[in-house]
Amino acid sequence: DAAEILGKKQEAAARDRTRRIILARKDELFKDPASPVGGNPSGDVTIVEFFDYQCSYCKRVFPRLQKLLADDGNLRFVFKEFPILGRNSVFAARAALAARMQGEKRYVAFHKVMMASRGSLSKAKVFLFAKDAGLDVERLRRDLEDDDINEMIRRNLKLADALTIKGTPAFVIGDTIVRGAVGIKTLKSLVERARKTGFSKLL
Repeated sequence: DAAEILGKKQEAAARDRTRRIILARKDELFKDPASPVGGNPSGDVTIVEFFDYQCSYCKRVFPRLQKLLADDGNLRFVFKEFPILGRNSVFAARAALAARMQGEKRYVAFHKVMMASRGSLSKAKVFLFAKDAGLDVERLRRDLEDDDINEMIRRNLKLADALTIKGTPAFVIGDTIVRGAVGIKTLKSLVERARKTGFSKLL
């Protein structure tokens, strides 16, 4: 009984620490104008995902996220490029952020193509996927040189470190951080919890 009580106290303390960190970083997490936004920009609950385009688990959870957004039209989705799997991941993230300069919808289209891809990425593949997503590839090549893109990625890496996020995918939903390719039931449960607690009103 004592061990169970101690375990519950430790879990409650961990949840409280997570909540405090999320509130302290709320603007970076939920309101950073440099982070692309999908879903319903005016949604009452925000999902933040840290992801890597070469992460097989990110690609596994991607269809679940698409279904979640399709089923719930009141969700706002924030994309956090978090390239931790090598140079190709960094280049893919930079290309995605450069794609956003052609519009939020172009970014989302590019993201979908990249997440549907299989195998390791190369620069040639990234440009091919950009073309498939309807992007102006020549403009993309120019925009890739923008120094602000590297700064955006550095900020995401620092934010993830502050949240003790070490791998991908990782999600922030309400006052909870969940790691890994979680199932759609878990995602829906966290969304409903955030909605019921009214956590979004604190942001």
